[in-house]
Amino acid sequence: MCKNTHFFAINQPNYGRCSNIVTNLGRHVPKLERLLMDLLSTGLNVRRLVLDRRAKGNTIGLVPTMGALHQGHLELIKTAKAENDWVVCSIFVNPTQFNNPEDLARYPRTLEADRKLLESVGCDAVFAPSVEEMYPAAPDLKMDFGLLETVMEGAFRPGHFNGVGIVVAKLFNIVQPDQAYFGQKDLQQTAVIRSLVRNLSFPIALKICPTVRESDGLAMSSRNVRLSPEERALAPEIYKTLSACKAALLGGAPAKEVLSRHAENLDRSGFNTEYLELVDVVTLQAIDGLKSEGGNALCIATHLGPVRLIDNLVF
Repeated sequence: MCKNTHFFAINQPNYGRCSNIVTNLGRHVPKLERLLMDLLSTGLNVRRLVLDRRAKGNTIGLVPTMGALHQGHLELIKTAKAENDWVVCSIFVNPTQFNNPEDLARYPRTLEADRKLLESVGCDAVFAPSVEEMYPAAPDLKMDFGLLETVMEGAFRPGHFNGVGIVVAKLFNIVQPDQAYFGQKDLQQTAVIRSLVRNLSFPIALKICPTVRESDGLAMSSRNVRLSPEERALAPEIYKTLSACKAALLGGAPAKEVLSRHAENLDRSGFNTEYLELVDVVTLQAIDGLKSEGGNALCIATHLGPVRLIDNLVF
């Protein structure tokens, strides 16, 4: 790592409110350099710019994405801009984290629209590599994240977190950020990345920012665009279900009964639910009763038509 990189200890998740204030740090970038930073497709070019920014004493923020950007992604960029001198957004639909080839093929790819959105919030660089750039050969590395592999996303999407771990490790090595920004909507993924940072001693601070929702409560997701109008009208029932479960649990109702009843109600309305779980917010393991405030999470994965949607509620 670059000698100017600061080291951080990652022990507990941070689910505090992330600032959306964008500050003007007075950066005056020459026109040619700004054009070069518009869209980078190779790790070599990213590393060159990183070295240049480090030489200038800049702090670096990274927002990893798979594209098809929405307001939730832009809030991550704004937060990163407020807390760093230079911000990189990566856009890469990572094939190694898809265990369903049809899901990979259908995933939205909207690079030009994404670039315009990133420019609108002042993102400094976009790293959009090809599959061949990220994987010159099929990876033979295998990552195992222990108990996280056995529950929820780990149980229903075998191999998924191995792919997540490999691609995030690659991005961390290429960009070498001081801080990396992820959304709380992918709660189990953030636990996997905390494990990655801790076990591989990445000198990176993780910032977990609140889920951004539509006005009707639906968590913003790149997959939402694939919902039909009828499905989109029904989709807010996911967050309503989580909220109803939270209220019932806080009222003292038994967790097993609450989760079973609300999953059945959701499925009767047109969903096909894979899991609805009450878990420890740190370990992501199922719990039978509530822990102290902030230590609980309700997590759900459900299908609506052909679209698989996830959400969670931390309380």
